[in-house]
Amino acid sequence: MVLLTTKTMQRTAVLVTFGGLLTCLITTFLPLWKTMNSDLNEVENWYSGLWHMCLYTEEVGVQCKAYDSLLGLPVDLQISRVLMLVSVCTGGLALLAALPGLDGVHVSSDRCAKRRSFLILGGVLSWVAGITTLAPVSIVAYTTVAEFWNRGFPDVMPRWEYGEAMFSGWFGGLALLTGGTLFFIAVCMADYELRTARAADGPRGTHRTRQYRKTEVL
Repeated sequence: MVLLTTKTMQRTAVLVTFGGLLTCLITTFLPLWKTMNSDLNEVENWYSGLWHMCLYTEEVGVQCKAYDSLLGLPVDLQISRVLMLVSVCTGGLALLAALPGLDGVHVSSDRCAKRRSFLILGGVLSWVAGITTLAPVSIVAYTTVAEFWNRGFPDVMPRWEYGEAMFSGWFGGLALLTGGTLFFIAVCMADYELRTARAADGPRGTHRTRQYRKTEVL
């Protein structure tokens, strides 16, 4: 329990939030959201991301090409692009907002109230970043499952399946939510330590004041 201090909780929240932000940034530009392998040609593997479509063959390797038209993309990919960019920007703002509220970081005004506000703002922004990460990943996952089990497609037609980026996106979103929660826990711990310190100093200060008044009267 000695290691579980407010400063340690703040540093842990920063590390977890930074890890989630880095994972979301990689997931945004990783062309592995969906994969497809045709039974008719097993040497070809298709990969689809938010920005590129890639083809892997044993002879050539990986060849990627950006989507030709933004308006021609499916609705789920258009929404996912916007939400993932919002997530990356919000996660970066969460770290910048929480930085002045950390113990040991000296700012122009070293008031506890302002430090507390900075940490709360960082936690809220981290939560928003986590939600805007989980939402697009879940949307693409739902559309992938719906298309995979669509009985309107022939059985011989290859279908998209989950890629590695889907799982990294879920991990990054949960990490951002966890980081925001740790920021709130750090604020609660700081408030508890402050109330405990005031309660401990209160009777001592009153006792010293009474002794001083008694000596002055004598």
